[in-house]
Amino acid sequence: MITSPAFRGKRYAVLGLARSGLATVAALAASGAQVVAWDDREEARQALRTSHPAVGITDFPKSDSLAGYDAIIVSPGVPLNRHPLKARADADRVPVIGDIELFAQARASLPPHKVVGITGTNGKSTTTALIHHIVATAGIPARLGGNIGLPILGQDPLPVGGIYVLELSSYQIDLTYSLDCDVSVLLNITPDHLDRYDGFAGYVASKARLFAMQSPHNWAVIVGDDDRTRRIAAVEYARRGAPAEWALVHAVEPSRQHDWPALQGPHNAENAAAAIAAARALGISDALIEQGLRTYPGLPHRMERVLERDGLLFVNDSKATNPTSTAPALAAYPAIHWILGGIAKTDDLDACAPHFDHVRAAYTIGEAGPMFARLMRAAGKPVTESGTLEAAVRAAAAAARPGEVVMLSPACASFDQFRDFEARGDAFRAAVEAL
Repeated sequence: MITSPAFRGKRYAVLGLARSGLATVAALAASGAQVVAWDDREEARQALRTSHPAVGITDFPKSDSLAGYDAIIVSPGVPLNRHPLKARADADRVPVIGDIELFAQARASLPPHKVVGITGTNGKSTTTALIHHIVATAGIPARLGGNIGLPILGQDPLPVGGIYVLELSSYQIDLTYSLDCDVSVLLNITPDHLDRYDGFAGYVASKARLFAMQSPHNWAVIVGDDDRTRRIAAVEYARRGAPAEWALVHAVEPSRQHDWPALQGPHNAENAAAAIAAARALGISDALIEQGLRTYPGLPHRMERVLERDGLLFVNDSKATNPTSTAPALAAYPAIHWILGGIAKTDDLDACAPHFDHVRAAYTIGEAGPMFARLMRAAGKPVTESGTLEAAVRAAAAAARPGEVVMLSPACASFDQFRDFEARGDAFRAAVEAL
């Protein structure tokens, strides 16, 4: 794990004992800090008692005063705009931070290294994993963390010259104040998580803070394909002055994606452009970058190529839980047998409609199946109301021809038939393998 003398002898309170919370407790305790912790779930508290019996368990969020703590570390899932803890902490002048801020404070005691931070509304996980893969392909020691993979504090420090690649949600940025990334990456900004912000402008400002924390000489990589990212780019360029370490990029030409099998579709053209610019900023050669792009395996459940048999490709895009996230998947292939349905988040498929010409037939499942079947028939598409995922896979596989794609991109939540989108994707894989 990552420890630091910066924490020794200090007092911390940790709220939330899921994976990152437990890793935070362990790292602070091992660094010689005094730690108390709380989680509303009894099973989480019991897990802490078992793993760290010396750590105090107290409902500190309900205490009259929070004075005396050097910081309160909260899970990014805690809605600070509504949680009373933040106002009381502010009154007692106690900072409320996250584990990424602790990592930032620990950096001075780690072997010399670099940090790449990636944010944006869509595409963060793919771009983060892609940059990590390119770095590893180049033979550079790397760690993947933040909003993806294992908690960063729970991982072993890198040797000299290593690179930490961090996916950073707006919630994590909100809890971070001193993370000076060597390379900061912004992909795009569209309305999201507005229940946590004072309107869309507050959400945009959260993303911009990743760059405001940077030293002016460090790299900024911004995909300038929407008005919000371009405005942030203009502000940061003015702040940094010229010459600045700077890359304002745009989606790569679709023809370049032909040799990158796990990076199909217009959204991945944007992700790849950002990853290429970030890798160049790290000093990685174009030849090694191209090798990384060609060999990137993709993330599970995100346009994951499950199997190719007799010219028929099966793609698992179970992570697409609304029509907006499904639309790029439909854009990626010209002939798709589309499996969709679950618990609908909208009563339309308008975001997907521009790509209906790529749909050879639709196979509907779950609660939203009948509604989506009506919409697709109205669009002039053949529809099979399969009901279950297994039946849809069998029907689509029987109808599809070589050169076509059978794709699960449900445009819906999964909870009517599955525990989560991962379980749905696993079921798709099992159904494909059972053919």
